[in-house]
Formats: sequence, C-alpha cells, structure tokens
Amino acid sequence: MLIAAFMFIILLAVATAHLLWSIGRTWPIRGEKLLAQTVVGIANIEHMPPRLASFAIALATLAAGVLAMSLADHDSGGLALTLLGLPFAAIFLARGIFGYTAWWAARTPEPNFRLNDRRVYSPACLFLGAGFLALVLMRLL
Repeated sequence: MLIAAFMFIILLAVATAHLLWSIGRTWPIRGEKLLAQTVVGIANIEHMPPRLASFAIALATLAAGVLAMSLADHDSGGLALTLLGLPFAAIFLARGIFGYTAWWAARTPEPNFRLNDRRVYSPACLFLGAGFLALVLMRLL
C-alpha cells in the first residue's frame, strides 16, 4: 500500500498540473513560453500544446493513480486488473528510459526541459514504472 500511496501522490500532482494547464493557467511558471520550454521541451516552442491535450493527460494520469491504488488491494479486480498494470509499467518505464537517450535529447533540446527531465521527469517515470511492476508482482505472489 505504501508504494501505491507514493505513486498516487506523484500522479495526482501531475494530473493537477495538467488540469491547471488545460484551463489556461501557467502554474508554477509565470509565462506560457517558459512553461512550454520547461515541460514540453521541443525546440523553439512558443506555446503550450492544445488545452484539450492537457486535459486528456490529466484524466489519464489520474486514472493511472487510481489504478495504482486499486492494484494495492489484493482482494479486488481479479487477474484482469492485475494484467492491466503491465502496460502502465511498460509505458512509464519506457518514458523513463527514453529520457536518458541521445534521441530524446535531440528531440527535446530546450535547456530547462533537459535539466528537469534528467533530474525529475525521467526518474519519476522510472519510479512509477517500477512501482506498477512491483504492484503487479505482489498481486501475483
């Protein structure tokens, strides 16, 4: 349950940030351009992606958090719920690993993003992926 709780806190924070961005807020940064450079990182980015995309990511991230909490309950959901954790583990692990590749660095060259990706985004994704994997394995044992 502790693993799922930590995962939920991270995923809830990410979902909240994306929800705020979907309504036009630039929290925690003052300007849209700097926010886009910091959280998207694509070369010469001037604006945040469409608000609907941020809203969809907020919902998906919140759903991932609910799934993590559900996986922590060993008595519900059956094998289908257990197996649902595997794609989430794969997605988060892949994103975490991509963050350390030259291909990803070339695709996202903005300095603010590069710094945050290596220190925060990729490690968080690796933790979340490992967490989903651990929750699945604990349900199977």
